[in-house]
Order: sequence, then structure tokens, then C-alpha cells
Amino acid sequence: MAALRQIATRCVRDQLVVLGGFVTGPDENLPQNTATLLLLGPLEPGFWPHVTAQPEFDGAPDPLDRWSKRVIEALAKEWAGVALFPFGGPPHHPFHRWALRSGRCRASPVRLLVHDDAGLMVSFRGALALPGQIALPRPGPAPCDTCADKPCLSACPPRALTAAGYDLPACHGFLDSAAGSDCMGGGCLVRGACPQSQRYARLPEQSAYHMRQFHR
Repeated sequence: MAALRQIATRCVRDQLVVLGGFVTGPDENLPQNTATLLLLGPLEPGFWPHVTAQPEFDGAPDPLDRWSKRVIEALAKEWAGVALFPFGGPPHHPFHRWALRSGRCRASPVRLLVHDDAGLMVSFRGALALPGQIALPRPGPAPCDTCADKPCLSACPPRALTAAGYDLPACHGFLDSAAGSDCMGGGCLVRGACPQSQRYARLPEQSAYHMRQFHR
């Protein structure tokens, strides 16, 4: 796994972490010569202070996406690969399916992706499509399997996000109300209720940024 350690060490310079990956097959809809796909996300703690100090946070739209594109394309070039992103397009890349395939994400009790390290705070800034097969560690246990209380199931005040699925209009309606200010200011209460999420140490300012992007 020397190659993976080298890539992971390099990613730390940009406050990114390899959140999973898989060896690809010959007939998949990926750039030519791709043999391994690695999923990259924020390295916590410390991601938000790092990224907001970058030149892309200049008051223009989409600073996080612009930063991700610059940094991950540079990483891909270093490793003779291609950078892929969950934004922009077409093509629109299936990051949700890739995350499940990596084995390090599963469906949570509220149907959101849950990661074995990041919990319900898992997010992807991009992926590296790389030539050559890279040895990857076996995924760890699913955090939900040992979570007795499953607080995610009861954390949503308007009951918009439960085991029954996601009621998007109810969620946006709640965020429009005064009662939704805690969610807007600190992030989704369901994601924050996950014990594994709480170990991932995402700052409220980062969650608030994503809530503003979601609830424009």
C-alpha cells in the first residue's frame, strides 16, 4: 500500500484525505486507462480554516468548488491521472454509487451516506482516476452497527429526515422559519447527531456555508 500512503501524505498538504476507493473494471464509464478511483474529502480537523484562507475565497461565487478544481487537478497531474468532481458537468459523475462501492460508506438509518470515519458528515470534493492498480485497505466496521441509540432517527425537528425518507419541501419550509435558525447556523441536526460525525470535528462555520448553498 506504499502508493496509497504516498498519495494520502501528499493530500494532507491541501487538507484533504482519501475517504475510500476501488479498483475499476475494463468497461466502466471512466477516463481511459483508469485502474483505481480514489475519493477525496475534507481532512478534519482543520479543513475550514485552511480552505477559507485560499485565494478562491475572494467574494466571487463558488469558492469551494473553484478551490477543489484547482487543487485536485494539480494532484491528478502529479499522479498521471484525471480529476473528477461531484459538481459541474455534464458528465455528472455517480459519487454516491462510488462511495457505496468503496465499502467505506453505507446507507444510514435515515438513508444518507454514513462513512466509517466521517459519519454523516461525509462529503467529497473530488476523485482521482488513476492508472495502475493501487492496493487499498479493507473497510472498517459500519459505525451504525454499534450505535445503539441511533439519534439520527429522531434529530430532525420537522421530521423531514427519518427512516421513511426525505421530505424536501418540509425541510426547506422549516429552514425558512425562525425555528430553523439552528440548522442554518450550525448545520443539519441529523448529521450532527451522529456520534461518528461528532468525532470528525467539522466546524459550525463550514456546515453553515453548506446550508446556505443548499437553501438558497
